[in-house]
Amino acid sequence: MKRERIRELEEQMAAPGFWDDQKAAQAVIAEVNGLKDLVGEFESLQERFDNLEVTYELLKEEPDEELQAELVEEAKTLTKDFSEFELQLLLNESYDQNNAILELHPGAGGTESQDWASMLLRMYTRWAEKKGFKVETLDYLPGEEAGIKSVTLLIKGRNAYGYLKAEKGVHRLVRISPFDASGRRHTSFVSCEVVPEMDENIEIEIRPDELKIDTYRSSGAGGQHVNTTDSAVRITHLPTGIVVTCQSERSQIQNREKALNMLKAKLYQKKLEEQQAELAELRGEQKEIGWGNQIRSYVFHPYSLVKDHRTNVEVGNVQAVMDGEIDVFIDAYLRAKLK
Repeated sequence: MKRERIRELEEQMAAPGFWDDQKAAQAVIAEVNGLKDLVGEFESLQERFDNLEVTYELLKEEPDEELQAELVEEAKTLTKDFSEFELQLLLNESYDQNNAILELHPGAGGTESQDWASMLLRMYTRWAEKKGFKVETLDYLPGEEAGIKSVTLLIKGRNAYGYLKAEKGVHRLVRISPFDASGRRHTSFVSCEVVPEMDENIEIEIRPDELKIDTYRSSGAGGQHVNTTDSAVRITHLPTGIVVTCQSERSQIQNREKALNMLKAKLYQKKLEEQQAELAELRGEQKEIGWGNQIRSYVFHPYSLVKDHRTNVEVGNVQAVMDGEIDVFIDAYLRAKLK
């Protein structure tokens, strides 16, 4: 099916007038490239599997301990790669293939929770880099002493939203606080919000009279000024109270355009959550999202453990998780959700 779709899209690309609509053309090219990547990855996995079969047949005829050890190691690696590829194919919900907009908001707790937000920022940045995704900071508000008050990232890459939607929720940290002279144990919370990046073609109605638009001076990490003009944009959607900000571009017009797309994404997500809440109510489910309903706990003291409360997946190596090794949690959550 995917090869057939590639042929269909390539025929569109060869048709006269294909480039008349630049944005539509770019969307087609992006889809073709994504499909070609998938097909290429499948063919590579198939070739590796065929090579394993040949090696296995050779070993049956002429045993070799060193070659057998290589075969076992490659089989383990291939099994892991097949599992990751399978998950890519299962990410077929609306907007799964889109870029992701990820926001981190510390809970109560001042410097301690703001520092926890900066740790999560590093974790997601490391994860994205390992995936080969690009990370763009759309908005950044540093804390007074340490950490961050809020941050908004645009994570660009195929299936970025499909993967990161598994991270939406409250993340809980338990540790001995470096900001407490008494060395007491502290619990901190940070809320992670994830929405798909939307383009201008998404059908979400936003009336101009429903928007409050403010401009202010851009500032980067550490309070360094990115621009000397009021280029940063804050948009408040009055009916819902949703607020979006963008300061990544030097132009106010560009920041406004990006902020509007962020608002569209949040309104779409809100609509989706309302539909899910209605379904949950019909089923009699109780799914309140609050500070007491964290999705994952990161315990640094009195023991080392990261536990996802939705899937019960546990990892003892906290440092590896904080270095971006979170695929085990994402994989387990998405597979459970798809079932």
